[in-house]
Amino acid sequence: MSLGRILVIDDEPQIQRFLRPALEAAGYESVSATTAREGRQLLLARAPDLVILDLGLPDADGKNVIADIRGFSAVPIIVLSARDRESEKVEALDRGADDYVEKPFGISELLARIRSVLRSRGVSETDARMTIGDLVVDSATREVSRAGTPVHLTPKEFDLLLQLVRHAGKVMTHRQLLGAVWGQAHLDDVAYLRVTIGQLRAKLEADPAQPRLILNEPAVGYRLATG
Repeated sequence: MSLGRILVIDDEPQIQRFLRPALEAAGYESVSATTAREGRQLLLARAPDLVILDLGLPDADGKNVIADIRGFSAVPIIVLSARDRESEKVEALDRGADDYVEKPFGISELLARIRSVLRSRGVSETDARMTIGDLVVDSATREVSRAGTPVHLTPKEFDLLLQLVRHAGKVMTHRQLLGAVWGQAHLDDVAYLRVTIGQLRAKLEADPAQPRLILNEPAVGYRLATG
């Protein structure tokens, strides 16, 4: 069972060749991008649990990439960069990075930093089961239960619920959810999202007309209640 999905955004081939097997050997799923544009697309489409980001990308400065990501996602970010000036580190952290590891680096240190950041963000490394009140979602078996009763979801319903659970308490925009569940070609197909939200509410809410779990943020998106 995977401990989580990690997106590596780095244009150095040797870093990519080194990190992928190292991360997979440690139990993580690895997804790779070599540009800021590709990284943003994969972030929306694959919903990683953590991002490893180089600052020196060919199409954007990594600090601007951090700021861009923070505009729509709270995903943990670890900067992996050869830039060792304190000002670079401070600016990257101020813009929303969770940690900063200098190149060259040891894989043991990087894995320790990953574990630490995931723990601090509440992402389980040993258990794929996520519990919000009486809602239980298992990302490994794709099983869902509410108040102990199994709930059958379609694949799209499950993928959408998983996004909301992973960001419980936070507003997920329409485009974030559409990109993560339906892909980049459907970022403006809000009708898909509304229909599937309605189906989820019908299966999970005591009164779908007065939802208390999946909440609407008008003209913005949806939020999974944590209370």
